[in-house]
Amino acid sequence: MPQLIAGNWKMHMLRAEAVALAQALRAGAAGGAAELLVCPPFTALPAVAEALAGSGIAVGGQDCHQDAQGAHTGDISAPMLRDAGARWVILGHSERRQNHGETSELVREKTLAAVTAGLIPIVCVGETADQRGGGSETEAVGWQLSGSLPQGFADGPGGVLAYEPVWAIGTGKTPTEDEVADMHAFIRAELVRQFGDAGAAVRILYGGSVKPANARALLALPEVGGALVGGASLAATDFLAIAGAAAGG
Repeated sequence: MPQLIAGNWKMHMLRAEAVALAQALRAGAAGGAAELLVCPPFTALPAVAEALAGSGIAVGGQDCHQDAQGAHTGDISAPMLRDAGARWVILGHSERRQNHGETSELVREKTLAAVTAGLIPIVCVGETADQRGGGSETEAVGWQLSGSLPQGFADGPGGVLAYEPVWAIGTGKTPTEDEVADMHAFIRAELVRQFGDAGAAVRILYGGSVKPANARALLALPEVGGALVGGASLAATDFLAIAGAAAGG
């Protein structure tokens, strides 16, 4: 299975800017070894999906509501994402967990909603600086895994897991290669514990200050099935350079 390089554009870019970035990615992405995905803001999603149609670059959302419809002002449902052109969705990102108070139980409900709507979920887990400093990083991540992933998460095409050390996101700090490898090995063991043989096939992305300069080393580590890229995904040259560093690239 190819490594997945996913770009989380977060709350950046108006529609014209997003389309221009999508076009630049389309022009430069031919022939790479990695599977590419971009997740623009909701307002730009249909335009980006149209710009990338037929390119092989997938499009996803950055969140969805756990209900398919209802009186939820300002929210976006999984079927709405699908209707807008998304085929993937990021769920449980640390910025959602921290800034919006999302619990693992809510993330699990959203994951079920995404799968029901035909979306592939990327479920994020990760520890804070205090948890890492206190030596409880695996306990924190383990609880998130057990609480966030519904039964059947690894079945069929399955979902994707993303490990993002919260203290590394947007800070320029990156865990050591040994720290990344150790956490990915722990996550793999937990996935197998929860889902049996199917858990061995779930891709585990690394996210947290991934840049062209460190991408090759990170993507070469055991159990790293790709990258969830934040800031570096906003520049086509940087994102394509990270994609080019994927295994076989």
